Amino acid sequence: MKDEKKYWIGFNLVRGIGAVRFQQIRSFFGDLSIAWQAPAEAFREAGLPARALKNLLKLRQEIDLDALVEDIEEQQVSVLTLLDEDYPRLLKEIDQSPPVIYIKGALTPADEFAVAIVGTRRVTAYGQQITRDASTFLAAHGLTIVSGLARGVDALAHQHALKAGGRTIAVLGSGVDVIYPPEHRKLAEAISENGAVISDYPLGTKPDGVNFPPRNRIISGLSLATIVVEAGERSGALITADFAVEQGREVFAVPGNVLSPASRGTNNLIQNGAYAMVSPQEVLDVLDLSHLDEMKTARQILPADKTEAKILQVMGYEPVHIDEICNAAGLAVDKVSAALTMMELKGMVQHVGGMRYAAVRELGIK
Repeated sequence: MKDEKKYWIGFNLVRGIGAVRFQQIRSFFGDLSIAWQAPAEAFREAGLPARALKNLLKLRQEIDLDALVEDIEEQQVSVLTLLDEDYPRLLKEIDQSPPVIYIKGALTPADEFAVAIVGTRRVTAYGQQITRDASTFLAAHGLTIVSGLARGVDALAHQHALKAGGRTIAVLGSGVDVIYPPEHRKLAEAISENGAVISDYPLGTKPDGVNFPPRNRIISGLSLATIVVEAGERSGALITADFAVEQGREVFAVPGNVLSPASRGTNNLIQNGAYAMVSPQEVLDVLDLSHLDEMKTARQILPADKTEAKILQVMGYEPVHIDEICNAAGLAVDKVSAALTMMELKGMVQHVGGMRYAAVRELGIK
């Protein structure tokens, strides 16, 4: 783990420093490693509130960042910050993106094609059937299913996505090492093997009621659309739907019996403009994902990051030696070599021998 990342982890531990104040500190100091060593007066100048500053100064005396990073790695947890190229693109687009996310399992480029399925913990037989059908259908069609690992609709969405052979992401309101509810530990393990369990809360964070509404913005933020299966009038699933609207993402709600308390929230969503999901095919149609396999194939041959884009920019269809690519792109040879290996696997470039590479004309990427 890069040295700089440990300072992101450190600031993420401080109560009172969320996404907004994180950005405030970065803007003022320019570098979090400098900020971590800064005196109290500098933070006052930066506008950090007194209580958050007190928490920061206390934490800096108590925490060993290197030992903390070692512990995170020993638990096989990966950490992404907003500066990482593989930080989820959809999540980076929202307001107040979490500066740090902790991951058990792995996020992949395929997870850009994701939908959230959420709903009540007290799911009815009707809601169970809808959740099963929607999760199975959408996962089988290549969409990653995002939910919150809660009892009821959330757990069913994860379970049926896995049964369909698909990927699923669970977003927690606790640390990724503190599974809640505890009876979902085995489900969380299965998810981490076929997707990811993620959180923006540090390891060891216990579940707390105040943690769950903020985590809902991550559920919707990772997703192209949010589907609410069943929800009472004050359901947390409605908070996820509200975040989705704020983030410019689509919202679907399953219509239900007007006399059922479990459908009052979803019926209200439909009255207020959400799509009424009668069939999960409608989700593919609205999101224009009926040809998802072809879209994923096309995405694979596009530059995945700035390094790949820069390499393609300086390459031609005629073979060129790796040293020339490095010089033209202004990149280190180890970085170029690693990128070329991945680009060759994706069919973007061809190795013609003698450390010479050429862009692949047939893909039309030049």
